[in-house]
Amino acid sequence: MTARLAAGGAGLVAAVRVTRGAFSLDVELVADPGEVLALVGPNGAGKTTLLRALAGLEPAEGHVRIDGQEVNNRAPQDRRTGWVPQDGALFAHLSVAANVAFGPRARGAGRRAAAATARDWLDRLDLAPFAERRPTALSGGQAQRVALARALAGEPRLLLLDEPLAALDAQTRTQVRRAMREHLRSFDGVTLLVTHEPLDALTLAGRLVVLDAGRVVQDAPPAAVARNPGSPWVARLFGANAYSGTLTDRGLRLDGAGGLLIAAEPAGPAGAPGLAVVPPAAVALHPQRPTGSARNCWAATVAELTPVGPSRVRVLLTRDRSVRDGVAEVVAEVTPAAVADLGLHEGVPLWVSVKATEVRVTPR
Repeated sequence: MTARLAAGGAGLVAAVRVTRGAFSLDVELVADPGEVLALVGPNGAGKTTLLRALAGLEPAEGHVRIDGQEVNNRAPQDRRTGWVPQDGALFAHLSVAANVAFGPRARGAGRRAAAATARDWLDRLDLAPFAERRPTALSGGQAQRVALARALAGEPRLLLLDEPLAALDAQTRTQVRRAMREHLRSFDGVTLLVTHEPLDALTLAGRLVVLDAGRVVQDAPPAAVARNPGSPWVARLFGANAYSGTLTDRGLRLDGAGGLLIAAEPAGPAGAPGLAVVPPAAVALHPQRPTGSARNCWAATVAELTPVGPSRVRVLLTRDRSVRDGVAEVVAEVTPAAVADLGLHEGVPLWVSVKATEVRVTPR
């Protein structure tokens, strides 16, 4: 990072520190022009705080350089940043066209030039028919596209999107995601997107930055993070079971009771902290104790069933209190036919098995 700072390169170079009560944020980020970074992490990790600090809406120490210019001491309107919060934050008293023209006007453009820029962005995002409407007359998807148009019309060099799709229904989310992907491809600034949805991260971002307790704990392409999650939270984000514990010569001893056996050689020295990941599809369910070769087997009870599309059902199971093998909770993924065959519903006792070859254990 020091070399980039000395060279004053284009893009984003930031070291942001925020202290608020017991919470502290200490994050370094470097991103090239055209890059889209997805920020993910558990609630309270500092994602929105980081965006607000970069936008100048949250007091922060350190430095924020955008295209080689230090902006940390500048007012928000002077930073060349575009801000799209979850609710869009459109000006209710202005028309759609006036909302979009606000960015150029704030940067000093004349009324006619700002109006022309607004018309251009409304055309690009298929919003021209709504130009004279007020935000209260828009659907959720239309309002979010207007918020994106307003941010982009100001010609930002840093675009900050704070869960812009979170409040939309599934169909609208798909439409807005498609529009966002199209326009982010041609945006030559840096984009930071906060999201809790893995599909948004996988389809919109080229890098995934994982925050936890105000620190970056993983930074890699989304597919690489999905294959090798660095924490239980990240693994669960991508739909896998994950457990922290201590490496042994046979697998992983969990924090608390239980453990998982593996077929391969241990991934690190015994006694080191480790992470075990088990895909839900690898979790088998049985009405009686199985007699097969699975080395991980324990009694459990169905706690919850959740449909996942038309052909899969996720089953949450909790370990029987009388046993100490296996894990306290595990998610299996089965077909609706298997739900019927096994008579699955909340409270049904079952046996769970996971082959040792299906458990991936890595050091932490």
